[in-house]
Amino acid sequence: MSASSAETALVVALVKAGRTKIRYPADVVRDDGTRVTVRAPWAAPGVRDFGFVRFEPGDVFTEHYWRDRWFAVKEVRTGAGELKGWYCDITRPAVLRDAELLVEDLDLDLWVSADGSAVLRLDEDEFEESGLAERDPAAADAARRALDELEHLARAEGLATLLA
Repeated sequence: MSASSAETALVVALVKAGRTKIRYPADVVRDDGTRVTVRAPWAAPGVRDFGFVRFEPGDVFTEHYWRDRWFAVKEVRTGAGELKGWYCDITRPAVLRDAELLVEDLDLDLWVSADGSAVLRLDEDEFEESGLAERDPAAADAARRALDELEHLARAEGLATLLA
């Protein structure tokens, strides 16, 4: 699929530990063959309060998925357009097939606040408990490197340079 200016619909399927965690419709904003950018409203029911950010009905996510990188970066805005920050999932490279964007979540996450003052590594305990390092050491190493790369970018340049 290649979309440059015209928006096209697809379904994002987020898989974790072999099970579908969530599926939701999204509009393709751009697909350059390497990165797929989609936009979707907050898809989970109700509010999710992490303490450092709240995801809630009305929030809009502009999500960037790569076919050749081990992460996804989600820009989170309120319905009024105010930037909340970036939620980054460490994933296997995304696969687009028949209007479904398949993304395998590898448990590690990074949160970057809108002003860049907070850069938080998340769920490292879940990652260790997942057993990925024993089942697939190469994937576990790629996941750790991806988290380090994103954290470095967030602290040094900000994620906007990655998304330009």
